[in-house]
Amino acid sequence: MKNLLPDDRPREKLRSHGTAALGDNELVALVIGQGSRRADALSVANALLAAHGGLHGLPRCTTDDFVRIPGIGRARAAQIVAALELGRRTLAHAPSARYPIRQPQDAAAYLLPRFGGRGVEQFGIVLLDSKHRVMKTAVLAIGTLNSSIVQPREVFREAAIGGAAAIVIFHTHPSGDPVPSPEDEDLTRRLVAAGVLMGIDVVDHVVLGDVRYWSFREAGRL
Repeated sequence: MKNLLPDDRPREKLRSHGTAALGDNELVALVIGQGSRRADALSVANALLAAHGGLHGLPRCTTDDFVRIPGIGRARAAQIVAALELGRRTLAHAPSARYPIRQPQDAAAYLLPRFGGRGVEQFGIVLLDSKHRVMKTAVLAIGTLNSSIVQPREVFREAAIGGAAAIVIFHTHPSGDPVPSPEDEDLTRRLVAAGVLMGIDVVDHVVLGDVRYWSFREAGRL
Protein backbone atom coordinates (compact mmCIF):
# COMPACT_ATOMS: atom_id res chain seq x y z
CA MET A 1 0.00 0.00 0.00
CA LYS A 2 3.05 2.22 -0.20
CA ASN A 3 1.90 3.26 -3.68
CA LEU A 4 -1.25 4.80 -2.22
CA LEU A 5 -1.39 8.39 -1.08
CA PRO A 6 -1.31 8.60 2.73
CA ASP A 7 -4.95 9.75 2.91
CA ASP A 8 -6.04 6.76 0.78
CA ARG A 9 -4.46 4.12 2.99
CA PRO A 10 -7.06 2.11 4.97
CA ARG A 11 -5.65 2.90 8.41
CA GLU A 12 -5.51 6.63 7.72
CA LYS A 13 -8.98 6.61 6.13
CA LEU A 14 -10.34 4.85 9.19
CA ARG A 15 -8.79 7.40 11.50
CA SER A 16 -9.99 10.40 9.47
CA HIS A 17 -13.39 9.29 8.19
CA GLY A 18 -14.52 6.25 10.20
CA THR A 19 -15.42 2.73 9.15
CA ALA A 20 -18.19 3.79 6.77
CA ALA A 21 -15.60 5.27 4.42
CA LEU A 22 -13.84 1.93 3.93
CA GLY A 23 -14.69 -0.73 1.39
CA ASP A 24 -14.90 -4.43 2.24
CA ASN A 25 -11.40 -5.02 0.86
CA GLU A 26 -9.96 -2.22 2.98
CA LEU A 27 -11.52 -3.58 6.16
CA VAL A 28 -10.18 -7.05 5.39
CA ALA A 29 -6.76 -5.53 4.69
CA LEU A 30 -6.75 -3.97 8.16
CA VAL A 31 -7.54 -7.33 9.72
CA ILE A 32 -4.74 -8.97 7.73
CA GLY A 33 -2.38 -6.23 8.83
CA GLN A 34 0.55 -6.85 6.52
CA GLY A 35 0.96 -8.40 3.12
CA SER A 36 3.83 -10.42 1.75
CA ARG A 37 6.92 -9.63 -0.26
CA ARG A 38 4.96 -10.08 -3.47
CA ALA A 39 1.69 -8.35 -2.54
CA ASP A 40 0.56 -5.74 -0.03
CA ALA A 41 -2.32 -6.31 2.40
CA LEU A 42 -4.88 -4.67 0.10
CA SER A 43 -3.92 -6.95 -2.80
CA VAL A 44 -4.14 -10.00 -0.53
CA ALA A 45 -7.56 -8.83 0.67
CA ASN A 46 -8.75 -8.44 -2.93
CA ALA A 47 -7.57 -11.95 -3.76
CA LEU A 48 -9.28 -13.35 -0.68
CA LEU A 49 -12.63 -11.74 -1.47
CA ALA A 50 -12.44 -12.77 -5.13
CA ALA A 51 -11.71 -16.38 -4.19
CA HIS A 52 -14.74 -16.66 -1.92
CA GLY A 53 -17.35 -14.61 -3.72
CA GLY A 54 -17.06 -11.49 -1.59
CA LEU A 55 -17.56 -10.75 2.07
CA HIS A 56 -20.57 -13.04 2.57
CA GLY A 57 -18.50 -16.05 1.58
CA LEU A 58 -15.95 -15.60 4.36
CA PRO A 59 -17.98 -16.89 7.36
CA ARG A 60 -18.20 -20.32 5.69
CA CYS A 61 -14.42 -20.56 5.37
CA THR A 62 -11.96 -22.31 7.65
CA THR A 63 -8.33 -21.45 8.36
CA ASP A 64 -7.38 -24.07 5.76
CA ASP A 65 -9.40 -22.18 3.15
CA PHE A 66 -7.71 -18.90 4.02
CA VAL A 67 -4.13 -20.17 3.91
CA ARG A 68 -4.62 -21.19 0.28
CA ILE A 69 -4.47 -17.49 -0.57
CA PRO A 70 -0.86 -16.37 -1.21
CA GLY A 71 0.20 -13.99 1.55
CA ILE A 72 -2.01 -15.55 4.24
CA GLY A 73 -0.35 -17.89 6.71
CA ARG A 74 -1.75 -19.66 9.74
CA ALA A 75 -1.43 -16.64 12.02
CA ARG A 76 -3.24 -14.28 9.64
CA ALA A 77 -5.87 -16.90 8.88
CA ALA A 78 -6.55 -17.17 12.61
CA GLN A 79 -6.90 -13.37 12.81
CA ILE A 80 -9.54 -13.41 10.07
CA VAL A 81 -11.49 -16.27 11.67
CA ALA A 82 -11.40 -14.50 15.04
CA ALA A 83 -12.57 -11.19 13.52
CA LEU A 84 -15.50 -12.91 11.79
CA GLU A 85 -16.53 -14.65 15.01
CA LEU A 86 -16.35 -11.38 16.96
CA GLY A 87 -18.59 -9.76 14.37
CA ARG A 88 -21.04 -12.64 14.64
CA ARG A 89 -21.14 -12.39 18.43
CA THR A 90 -21.81 -8.65 18.42
CA LEU A 91 -25.04 -9.35 16.53
CA ALA A 92 -26.21 -11.87 19.08
CA HIS A 93 -28.31 -10.85 22.05
CA ALA A 94 -26.75 -10.86 25.49
CA PRO A 95 -27.05 -14.34 27.02
CA SER A 96 -28.58 -12.86 30.18
CA ALA A 97 -31.59 -11.56 28.24
CA ARG A 98 -34.41 -14.06 27.72
CA TYR A 99 -35.25 -13.39 24.11
CA PRO A 100 -38.96 -14.02 23.28
CA ILE A 101 -39.83 -16.07 20.20
CA ARG A 102 -43.41 -15.31 19.22
CA GLN A 103 -43.22 -15.79 15.46
CA PRO A 104 -40.85 -17.28 12.83
CA GLN A 105 -39.12 -13.96 12.24
CA ASP A 106 -38.11 -13.85 15.91
CA ALA A 107 -36.51 -17.28 15.67
CA ALA A 108 -34.66 -16.30 12.50
CA ALA A 109 -33.45 -13.02 14.02
CA TYR A 110 -32.11 -14.95 17.00
CA LEU A 111 -30.49 -17.82 15.07
CA LEU A 112 -29.07 -16.28 11.88
CA PRO A 113 -26.38 -14.15 13.56
CA ARG A 114 -25.23 -17.15 15.60
CA PHE A 115 -25.36 -19.96 13.06
CA GLY A 116 -26.06 -18.57 9.57
CA GLY A 117 -23.32 -18.94 6.98
CA ARG A 118 -21.55 -21.82 8.69
CA GLY A 119 -19.16 -23.90 6.61
CA VAL A 120 -20.45 -27.22 7.99
CA GLU A 121 -23.94 -28.47 8.66
CA GLN A 122 -25.10 -28.11 12.25
CA PHE A 123 -28.26 -29.30 13.99
CA GLY A 124 -29.51 -27.89 17.26
CA ILE A 125 -32.42 -26.81 19.40
CA VAL A 126 -33.49 -23.68 21.21
CA LEU A 127 -35.02 -24.42 24.61
CA LEU A 128 -37.98 -22.19 25.48
CA ASP A 129 -39.78 -21.58 28.75
CA SER A 130 -43.57 -21.54 29.14
CA LYS A 131 -43.69 -17.98 27.74
CA HIS A 132 -41.61 -19.04 24.73
CA ARG A 133 -38.53 -17.14 25.89
CA VAL A 134 -35.09 -18.51 25.13
CA MET A 135 -33.52 -20.46 27.97
CA LYS A 136 -30.64 -22.13 26.18
CA THR A 137 -29.36 -23.04 22.73
CA ALA A 138 -27.64 -26.39 22.15
CA VAL A 139 -25.90 -27.78 19.06
CA LEU A 140 -26.51 -31.54 19.03
CA ALA A 141 -24.80 -32.64 15.81
CA ILE A 142 -22.16 -31.29 13.43
CA GLY A 143 -21.35 -32.59 9.95
CA THR A 144 -23.39 -34.27 7.25
CA LEU A 145 -26.76 -34.87 8.87
CA ASN A 146 -29.31 -37.58 8.24
CA SER A 147 -32.15 -39.17 10.15
CA SER A 148 -29.85 -41.83 11.62
CA ILE A 149 -27.66 -39.19 13.26
CA VAL A 150 -30.44 -36.95 14.59
CA GLN A 151 -32.51 -39.07 16.93
CA PRO A 152 -35.66 -37.78 18.70
CA ARG A 153 -34.52 -39.29 21.99
CA GLU A 154 -31.36 -37.12 21.98
CA VAL A 155 -33.35 -34.01 21.08
CA PHE A 156 -35.95 -34.43 23.80
CA ARG A 157 -33.46 -35.68 26.36
CA GLU A 158 -31.71 -32.31 26.04
CA ALA A 159 -35.03 -30.48 26.21
CA ALA A 160 -36.22 -32.43 29.26
CA ILE A 161 -32.96 -31.98 31.16
CA GLY A 162 -33.12 -28.25 30.46
CA GLY A 163 -36.71 -28.01 31.69
CA ALA A 164 -38.01 -26.71 28.36
CA ALA A 165 -41.73 -26.25 27.80
CA ALA A 166 -41.18 -25.93 24.04
CA ILE A 167 -38.35 -26.01 21.51
CA VAL A 168 -37.34 -24.58 18.16
CA ILE A 169 -35.40 -27.00 15.97
CA PHE A 170 -32.80 -25.55 13.62
CA HIS A 171 -30.12 -26.70 11.25
CA THR A 172 -27.81 -25.05 8.74
CA HIS A 173 -27.30 -25.46 5.01
CA PRO A 174 -23.67 -24.59 4.14
CA SER A 175 -24.72 -24.05 0.52
CA GLY A 176 -26.49 -20.88 1.62
CA ASP A 177 -29.83 -22.11 0.22
CA PRO A 178 -32.24 -22.73 3.13
CA VAL A 179 -34.94 -24.57 1.16
CA PRO A 180 -35.53 -27.87 3.01
CA SER A 181 -34.89 -31.28 1.49
CA PRO A 182 -37.37 -34.20 1.65
CA GLU A 183 -35.18 -35.61 4.45
CA ASP A 184 -35.58 -32.33 6.37
CA GLU A 185 -39.34 -32.59 6.05
CA ASP A 186 -39.34 -36.22 7.22
CA LEU A 187 -37.17 -35.35 10.22
CA THR A 188 -39.52 -32.50 11.12
CA ARG A 189 -42.56 -34.80 11.11
CA ARG A 190 -40.77 -37.33 13.32
CA LEU A 191 -39.69 -34.72 15.85
CA VAL A 192 -43.11 -33.05 15.99
CA ALA A 193 -44.72 -36.44 16.64
CA ALA A 194 -42.15 -37.20 19.36
CA GLY A 195 -42.82 -33.80 20.93
CA VAL A 196 -46.53 -34.60 21.24
CA LEU A 197 -45.67 -37.79 23.12
CA MET A 198 -43.19 -35.98 25.36
CA GLY A 199 -45.46 -33.02 26.05
CA ILE A 200 -42.87 -30.60 24.67
CA ASP A 201 -44.17 -28.42 21.84
CA VAL A 202 -42.07 -28.11 18.67
CA VAL A 203 -42.69 -24.44 17.88
CA ASP A 204 -40.79 -24.36 14.59
CA HIS A 205 -38.05 -25.91 12.49
CA VAL A 206 -35.85 -23.20 10.98
CA VAL A 207 -33.36 -23.94 8.21
CA LEU A 208 -30.55 -21.39 8.06
CA GLY A 209 -28.67 -20.35 4.94
CA ASP A 210 -26.16 -17.53 4.86
CA VAL A 211 -28.46 -14.52 5.26
CA ARG A 212 -31.78 -16.28 4.46
CA TYR A 213 -33.92 -18.75 6.34
CA TRP A 214 -36.80 -21.18 5.82
CA SER A 215 -39.41 -21.66 8.53
CA PHE A 216 -41.66 -24.72 8.49
CA ARG A 217 -44.22 -22.82 10.55
CA GLU A 218 -44.12 -19.80 8.26
CA ALA A 219 -44.61 -22.09 5.26
CA GLY A 220 -47.60 -23.77 6.92
CA ARG A 221 -45.87 -27.16 7.14
CA LEU A 222 -45.85 -27.51 10.90
